[in-house]
Amino acid sequence: MRAMGLPMKSTRIVAIAAILSLASSAALCQPPAMQCVYGPVVRTFAGAPWLVYACDDGKSVVVITDEHNPASPFYFLISPQGGALSINGEGTGSKVASDAAGDELGRISVTQIAQLWVQAKKVGRSKPR
Repeated sequence: MRAMGLPMKSTRIVAIAAILSLASSAALCQPPAMQCVYGPVVRTFAGAPWLVYACDDGKSVVVITDEHNPASPFYFLISPQGGALSINGEGTGSKVASDAAGDELGRISVTQIAQLWVQAKKVGRSKPR
């Protein structure tokens, strides 16, 4: 799928930029926006490829559809909170595919998310393309 005539890689970069600035429109008294720029590591959820990025809060990850994923475009923001996970997702791709991935991600433990965060962080900071 191409958005506004952009090639798929540019579309993915635009999607990542949008995700990275989720909180940028918050009121000025809000803390700075979290940035999720480390990674990606590629993982399979619900039989489809997803890109996992580590966020600069030291615990959260963003899981973004790969360009060949039927759920594309879609992302999940996963944050450990008090021994549980907060999982929020948004996108316009296949609802069946994103629901299946969301179900699988919902069964992941806080420890597994921490491991994904470490793996994505080890990849290093993503470079703009």
